[in-house]
Amino acid sequence: EELREAVMSDIILLSLVGVHVVVVHGGGPEISAMLKKIGKESQFVDGLRYTDEETMDVVQDVLCGKVNKNLVAALNRMGGKAIGLCGLDGALFQAKKLDEKICKVNPGIIYNCLENGYIPVVSTVGYGVDAECSYNINADTAAAELAIALGSENLILLTDVRGLLRDPKDESTLI
Repeated sequence: EELREAVMSDIILLSLVGVHVVVVHGGGPEISAMLKKIGKESQFVDGLRYTDEETMDVVQDVLCGKVNKNLVAALNRMGGKAIGLCGLDGALFQAKKLDEKICKVNPGIIYNCLENGYIPVVSTVGYGVDAECSYNINADTAAAELAIALGSENLILLTDVRGLLRDPKDESTLI
């Protein structure tokens, strides 16, 4: 909790001194907890969550709702000016079913928020361009794609894993 508050304070401070900050978040533990609560087991393929239709409903509810809004509320309570978005808003993250990868990023809504002094807080549910559905996008991938689309100078990833592994199943392959 102390680390979380320190990071949020830094984000707010950066914003107050004119540095444009965009927060892109996941919510793996919260998704897993909700799936467990409804009696559905989390499944992973190569370290990424397998997301069937029922799981996607939970992902969207948890990421776009609970996690996103809690982060926005916390930033606002601490003196920031945050606004919650998800990849569906403004068709920010457009994706296709094949590997659930982002095929297009439309950063217009992010620019609009930044120009109006907001800290955009973005959950990583993507807009399906190949079907009337949403897709669960890996948060690190979404953050990187958004940083590229915005022409960002920096990308900072905060994670609960100890680092980047050549082989996600082998802790000795830390890069």
